[in-house]
Amino acid sequence: MGALHTLDYVVLAAYVVVVIVVCARVSRRSPDSDELFLAGRTLGAGVVGLSLFASNISSTTLIGLPGAAWSSGIAVANYEWMAALVLLFSALFVVPVLLGNRLTTIPELLERRFDARLRKYLSAVSVFLSIVLDTAGSLYAGAVVLKVFFPALPLVETIVAIALFAGLYTAAGGLRAVVYTDVLQSVVLLLGSAVLTVLVFAEFDYSWAKVVAAVPADHMSLIRPLDDPDLPWLGTLIGLPILGFYYWTMNQYVSQRLLGARSVDAAGGGAILAALLKLLPLFLMVLPGAMAIALLPDLQRGDEVFARLLAEYAPVGLAGLVLAGLLAAIMSSVDSALNSASTLITLDFIEPRRPGLDTRALARIGRTTTLLLMALAAAWAPMIDNFPGLFAYLQQTFAYVTPPLVAVFVLGLWWKRLAAGPALRALVSGHALSAAWFVATQLGWLDIHFTIVAGALLAATVLAAWLWQASSTQRPAPDHLAAVDAGAAPRVRAGVRWGAAVVTALTAALVLAFW
Repeated sequence: MGALHTLDYVVLAAYVVVVIVVCARVSRRSPDSDELFLAGRTLGAGVVGLSLFASNISSTTLIGLPGAAWSSGIAVANYEWMAALVLLFSALFVVPVLLGNRLTTIPELLERRFDARLRKYLSAVSVFLSIVLDTAGSLYAGAVVLKVFFPALPLVETIVAIALFAGLYTAAGGLRAVVYTDVLQSVVLLLGSAVLTVLVFAEFDYSWAKVVAAVPADHMSLIRPLDDPDLPWLGTLIGLPILGFYYWTMNQYVSQRLLGARSVDAAGGGAILAALLKLLPLFLMVLPGAMAIALLPDLQRGDEVFARLLAEYAPVGLAGLVLAGLLAAIMSSVDSALNSASTLITLDFIEPRRPGLDTRALARIGRTTTLLLMALAAAWAPMIDNFPGLFAYLQQTFAYVTPPLVAVFVLGLWWKRLAAGPALRALVSGHALSAAWFVATQLGWLDIHFTIVAGALLAATVLAAWLWQASSTQRPAPDHLAAVDAGAAPRVRAGVRWGAAVVTALTAALVLAFW
């Protein structure tokens, strides 16, 4: 178990060489800040969509999804199809506002709608989440998988090696290097995952009836009872849209691809392509994890499922290809998170304090920041080994931190009365409540599923915003409201709307099929 053969090493080496070549060619441009952070705003729909998908498919999917499915069933796929719906909503109603303002960072919109305090608040929280969740989680996932094949590898040194590789090519080439390697990695990832899925299904003689008979019945349903400890139906309904909206719309780590699109139609088309691809993890990652209940009943941790399936069932050559796909996905998330966090720090904190810097100076600062953030993430990543599971670590942190941010962001877009002061006080109030709720949960005083907590925290923040605004005489200035005027934003073409309708119908069919 866990042995790689010569052909596997050849495939892995070929992948590394191709990534280096692509990055080297892109890096010849010697990018300025606009090129480094937004790829010159020239990205087409295909590149945007594949890059959105690849940057997300890392620890939360290839490691976290099969592990969660092995532990509790396929309901974990609700995160994936809900993400598709959130992407479609954003493509139609939020992306036009973002591109109409020609933003470089998402927090910049909060400054235009409210003031600089809101911008820095969202930016600081986003950087924190990007480092401790996205980057550190991906580094940890990569080390876990490599240790299955090379048990002698030390965890910390492996994490450092992955961080160095991803950090250096991100600093060199910026967003263009990130998205072009993402396109390559998407293809490798989808092909490798599909191969492994077929091989696992073959263990059941390609019979769905045998799969259903071998897997516990409650593990094969997307919609779970209200008292389900893993993902109750109410959490799916009120919690997952909130987590998805932050991740796919407000998170610079993901939305940077949308901001780098050449047009609203390119961004919308890319979001639709990514939404369509987000329906695949149920088949390529979740169901194989559920099947592994019958194939690998002796695992100690769910996080080991994907790597063990790969080690046990992938034949010579294909093991290297699938492992390359996994490493590709991990690199994709690491490079995306590093580039986005560097963008936020450089443009939301450094540039406002030093407005005289030219674009090339900002680019140099951005590269240095990328490397420093890489070091911080690598230092924190080994700590994740102390948590019960990677997927739970990621999602529970999002559930407590992001709902107040989503509440104020959405209110800023569609409630014209909300002013800057009440918005900031509502945000602080929401996070104070979330911190208290988290402590109460850890002490055993409260026992409510974190997805339901997310919905409650959003509702409480909305109520706080209403109360703060009602007690304030402050009103938003006309130029602040102009920043979110949907009537002044570029219009989404009919083709994008039709595409959204088709993907929505496919999503509904998938949910009904696995209800």
